[in-house]
Amino acid sequence: MQRFIGELVFGRNIATSGLVAGAIIFSMVLGCDCSKQLGALNTNSSSTSNSSSSSNSGSSNSTSSDAPKVDVPSNAAVEQLVLGTMDEFTDAVSSGDFSRLYEDASLDFRKTYTLDEVKTGFKTYTDKKSIVLPILRKVPATTAIFDRTPSVRTEKGLNILMASGRFPTSPYNVRFDYEYVLRDGNWKLLKLVINIP
Repeated sequence: MQRFIGELVFGRNIATSGLVAGAIIFSMVLGCDCSKQLGALNTNSSSTSNSSSSSNSGSSNSTSSDAPKVDVPSNAAVEQLVLGTMDEFTDAVSSGDFSRLYEDASLDFRKTYTLDEVKTGFKTYTDKKSIVLPILRKVPATTAIFDRTPSVRTEKGLNILMASGRFPTSPYNVRFDYEYVLRDGNWKLLKLVINIP
């Protein structure tokens, strides 16, 4: 284990170092609260909430009363949403074309990040696709393991669905931390963080 960490930190294992660097860059570029067009909308899943994570019973977290309460989708529905995003991401890494993923994301996301910024954020993944794609292609055959029950928070009048966890793929798990904003009755991608250790 100590040797592995040493190789990881000091770059002796190029593939692993590339994946870690990509995860770090990707997390910073697409998972940060960059305060661009979204202003104070915090896309960090550890944001302040007035109640604990909700269950599938339909309750929701709330930090503002501006938006109407929304039922939390079932875990199965959230998993299908996450799988759809993961499928678009896998296609984007395979082709190097992130336009479908970008266009399907929320307007909030597109106002915050350009298509070129998204491509740059995933450059390590596309550069190492021979390593990454076999892992990503195993995701549909697995079941998501959520870190916490998916929940909805309300911020700045917007309902935001939070879903984080992992897909138990091999040789590495695929970790995800996604947020979706409810727009015109549809959950649209707001935050996208993927890590393959």
